[in-house]
Amino acid sequence: MPFAAQELQFADLGDFRLESGASIDNCRVGYRTFGSLNAGKSNAIVFPTWFGGTTKDLVELIGSGKLIDSSKYFVIAVDALGDGVSSSPSNSERQPHMKFPALAIRDMVNSQHQLVKEVLHIPHLRAVMGVSMGGMQTFQWMVAYPGFMDSVIPIVGSPKLTSYDLLLWQSGIHAIQADANWKGGEYTSPPEAGLRTLADIDGLAIQTPAYRVAHTKPEEFRKYLDAQETNTIPGFDANNWIRQAQAMMGHDVSRPFGGDMAKAAAAVNAHVLVVVGLQDHMVNPAPALAFARLLHAHTLELDSDCGHLVTDCESSKVGAAIAAFLWK
Repeated sequence: MPFAAQELQFADLGDFRLESGASIDNCRVGYRTFGSLNAGKSNAIVFPTWFGGTTKDLVELIGSGKLIDSSKYFVIAVDALGDGVSSSPSNSERQPHMKFPALAIRDMVNSQHQLVKEVLHIPHLRAVMGVSMGGMQTFQWMVAYPGFMDSVIPIVGSPKLTSYDLLLWQSGIHAIQADANWKGGEYTSPPEAGLRTLADIDGLAIQTPAYRVAHTKPEEFRKYLDAQETNTIPGFDANNWIRQAQAMMGHDVSRPFGGDMAKAAAAVNAHVLVVVGLQDHMVNPAPALAFARLLHAHTLELDSDCGHLVTDCESSKVGAAIAAFLWK
């Protein structure tokens, strides 16, 4: 019998203090649970969302034979702050739009820790795993709460962005801000020109040039581009996009350790499996691999022209690696 996801639920965290010293008023965190929590509360896995994604997007990755098996584990899919479901610029009544304070990846993780410990009353996790920005949150989890979980599995994530990554995300912010309709975040209609440019930038980075050439003939280019833009423009709130992009750009697990990645790695107690795409143009794999070496972690290095979407193209391989790693 298949394990179905529960409906979207919300945890009220009150006024939630951020790493910057600012607070989110009446902070709410969305989440869905899959599978059953065992009697010892020892099989819970936290699975945060990727950039711009919601827990609804994670549903198809959870279940028997998928990325994580909810017939064995109690999976808690969590909407990261700023995704439009949890507290975000787009849904905050007291702090709307750019009045919503800037976020850090650490803030997302802290909100998830509070959800797990104080709302769900789970004292320890079997694992934390995440894809892309979810992988960045996973790296932060292992450093910020080193004794709270047995295992961590960051997938196409990073402990700190490279200059190439920063260039990618800053170009997107500039695209939004250059749109006259953005109006400093106080737009009454979406800044579609900026979002269209975002879609084009995403198309350049999400997969490799070789993949695009092989899968899109020149005469099909306009059809591909139209589909890319049509899917992106209604799917992103510009202010949410900026706040989550800024969180990634400021992400650095070594900051509490004076910028020393070796000291950050020394704080980690969990078993670690790092999954990277060697041809990933959206999240450079070098920092993740360097951190994995410091941790003496298990790695799964996928060399595919799918680029950042290597988890989709190699889903069976990634799922099998996760299952084997968690079985140990």
